[in-house]
This record gives sequence, C-alpha cells and structure tokens, in this order.
Amino acid sequence: MSAPGASGARQFWRRLRTQRAALVAAVVVALLVLVALAAPLLTAIEGQDPTTYHPSLVDSARGGVPIGSFGGVSADHWLGVEPQTGRDLFARLVYGARVSLGVALAATVVQVAIGVVVGVAAALGSRWVDQLLSRFTDVIVAMPLMIMALALLAIVPSSFPRPVLVALVIGLIAWGSIAKIVRAQTLTLKGLDYVAAARLSGWRTWRIAVRELLPGLAAPVITYAALLIPQNITVEAALSFLGVGVKPPTPSWGQMLTAADVWYQAAPQYLLLPAGALFVTVLALTVLGDGVRTALDPRAASRLRVGTGRKREAKA
Repeated sequence: MSAPGASGARQFWRRLRTQRAALVAAVVVALLVLVALAAPLLTAIEGQDPTTYHPSLVDSARGGVPIGSFGGVSADHWLGVEPQTGRDLFARLVYGARVSLGVALAATVVQVAIGVVVGVAAALGSRWVDQLLSRFTDVIVAMPLMIMALALLAIVPSSFPRPVLVALVIGLIAWGSIAKIVRAQTLTLKGLDYVAAARLSGWRTWRIAVRELLPGLAAPVITYAALLIPQNITVEAALSFLGVGVKPPTPSWGQMLTAADVWYQAAPQYLLLPAGALFVTVLALTVLGDGVRTALDPRAASRLRVGTGRKREAKA
C-alpha cells in the first residue's frame, strides 16, 4: 500500500469512483452523519425531546401501552412513543444515530492512537522493547472483547458519562490488531533507503517516525480504521442491549432494541426502526470501508479492473 500524497489522493479518488457500491455506501453514510449532526434541528421541527417522559401518552392500567393507533403515532409524534415511558420514538431514533456513530468514532480514534504508538514503538525500539510490547499486544488480542467490556462497564460508577466511558472501554481493549498491522508495516518501511538515509543524517528516532514512517502508514491505518467503525457500532449496540452500555434516558439504538423486546408485536416500528438503522449503518460503513481498502491498494484496484474487463468481454 502506498501513502495517499498529493498525486496519491487523486489516484485514490479515481479508483474509488470505479466502485459504484462504495459510492452508494458513501452517500448513505453521509446522510446518516447529516441526520446525527442535525438531530437537534429535526427534533425541534417535530417539537419533541428524546429524554422527556410523557406518562399521559401511555395507559398505565394496561402496563404502559401507548394510547392511540400504531404505538401512539400522531402529528406530534411522527413515529409514535415508547411504551411505559411515552418518550418520542423519532427523537430517540435520530439522537441514537448521534450516540452510536459518536461512540464508534471515538472508540476507533482511541484504538488507532494506541495501536499506532505501540506498533511504531515496538518496530523501532530495541529487541527487548519489541518483545515486551509484542507479547503485551498478544495478550490484548487474546482478550474477548465483549466479556472484558461487560466486566469493566459493570464495575465503573454510573455517574461517569456513559457514552464517553463506552468509547474508552472499547478503545482500550481492542487496539491489539491495529498495533500488529502497524508494527509489521513499520518493520517493512524502516528497511527502505530513505529511512536509512535519514538515520545516517543523524535524525532522531521520533523525527524519523513522524516525518518518514507515519506517511507510509497512512494507507493501512485508514483502511483498517474504516472497517473498525462498523464493528464498534455493533459492539456499542450489543452492550447497550445487554444493559451495561449507554444508560436511559440517553438514547441508543441497542437500548431501543431492549425496550422493543416485549412490545414489538403491538407496534412493529419499536423493533424495525432501530434494527433497520443498525443494519443499514453497519452495511454502508462496511461496504465503504472495503471500497476504501481497494482504492488505497493499487494491487486490489488492478485486480478490480481486470475482473471488470473480463466481465465486459464475456458479455460482448
């Protein structure tokens, strides 16, 4: 993989444009990000808040069933209200996009930051530093993510901001894979002529890492980070679904799925809306990440062009 420099950026865009699925996924992701950023505006248009309880909108005598048809759908509540609490479903859905995307992005940033530092330090350090960091990375990789996250989130006081905590926990226990990738790539790069020339010129190790190695690491790091985001969205949703992630009344798609467990038969949107949002988001980010990987890897792009050409010849 080559680092996307000035001309590399143009080549990257040219390769990405040949992948229609990735472009469609990019549009979907852009729309999701726009919805997340515009959540206050969208809920202001509807006139509702995602955390406000509306006990008058549910029938407490029947266990909290929303009053009205289709789960309480009305002009004031476009998608209805949640059972028992009466909180607006549309407001929670769009704010859930902000929480889910924000937690996943923050967790990915933490993972990438730790992974790059550890990977570069292992590759450039002495033999014992490399051995120590590599074995520590192996321990991190061997840890089951969900079990460790469940254990850590269960013992941390709930007074700590929950979305920030979830992002930190995911990032702190899931950076091992990217550290291994960065270490392997750094070992390859540090044997190149321009890095050897920098050493002979008397450059310090940190300067070589920043000026010479990090640009060469950009492509694999961006590629892996793009594929980490959908994984982290799924992990956050699973943790919230199990009750140890984002806590009510803060909205989360996983939390909404938990609330839909009993009530989805009365109003299918309780289950279909958060599940559909998760499915579309993870699918779009995965397809986009795969497209970014192909566009950043000239060999993958070459194989893509060859395969497309053969299909056209076969059709002809």
